[in-house]
Amino acid sequence: MVFTQEEIKKLNTQFKGIPPEEIISWAVKHSKKAIVTTNFRPYEVAILYAVSQVDQDIPVVWCDTGYNTPNTYKHAEMLIQQLNLNIDLYVPLQTTAHRDSVMGIPQIDDARHALFTEQVKLEPFRRAMVAHRPDVWFTNLRKGQTAYRDSLDILSLSKDGVLKVSPFYHWNDTHLDAYLKERNLPNEHKYFDPTKVLENRECGLHN
Repeated sequence: MVFTQEEIKKLNTQFKGIPPEEIISWAVKHSKKAIVTTNFRPYEVAILYAVSQVDQDIPVVWCDTGYNTPNTYKHAEMLIQQLNLNIDLYVPLQTTAHRDSVMGIPQIDDARHALFTEQVKLEPFRRAMVAHRPDVWFTNLRKGQTAYRDSLDILSLSKDGVLKVSPFYHWNDTHLDAYLKERNLPNEHKYFDPTKVLENRECGLHN
């Protein structure tokens, strides 16, 4: 699937206000290999549910940093079972215990923070993308999360030319709360990302 920036701009105008499942169906129809990525953070259940309603077999790539809260792990297991997710798990090459003993979790201003982020997030993600080689990548990016994400839209191209599809891009928390309530879907807010620290800081996968 190859689209020019001008075509993507026109599609984004058309897709604004369209139900997420319709956007997902369109992308699946035009793709050869689609994946959805998740870290089971708050509101991730929305994209996981929507994608699973369109195509139950789409791989759900979970790059687990090893630093999730117990609540997040329990939430993940519940969603995997409830939605019958086709999970493909990727973890860092070094165990959390090993890293904790030699590095810990460096602060943002620590020179080792870049290495930490590379180990727990970027390297597993690259490994997943090489293994799957998708042309469509479903994400739950939303406007207002970070300054960088505000520059994107429902459809955007990754630096590797993969079409990122964020069907809930224009939705706020109130809209998502209603979406989850209508479908009796659980949410979990006790989430921790050791590479971001600040909620409005970009995680590194999307820029």
